[in-house]
Amino acid sequence: MRPVPLTRLLAAALLSFPGFALCATHVVKIEGMAFKPAALTVKRGDVVVWENADVVPHTVTEPGKFDSKTIAAGAKWSWKAVGTGRHDYVCTFHPGMKGTLVVGE
Repeated sequence: MRPVPLTRLLAAALLSFPGFALCATHVVKIEGMAFKPAALTVKRGDVVVWENADVVPHTVTEPGKFDSKTIAAGAKWSWKAVGTGRHDYVCTFHPGMKGTLVVGE
C-alpha cells in the first residue's frame, strides 16, 4: 500500500472544517456595450474579473464601494468580494450599462 501524499492529507483536513471553501474566480465580459452576465451571484472571498472586449474604454463603478477607473479596450480589472451584500454598478462613461453583483456567504 502506498502512503498518501502530505499535500492530499492537508487538503482533506482543510476541507473537513465547516465553512472552509476554496475561492472561485468569475468573469464578467464587457461586450456590445453591456456587462455579460448583467447579474451575478458570488460567495464572499470570490474574485470577479471584468474583461473589456469592446473597442472603447469602460468602468465598473459602484459609488462609495468600488471603482475600476478606466478599463481600456482589451484590458481587465478584478475585485475580491470581502463582504456580503448587493452591488449595483454602472459604467460611468456609459450610464446605460448596468450590472448587479450579489455577494453571499
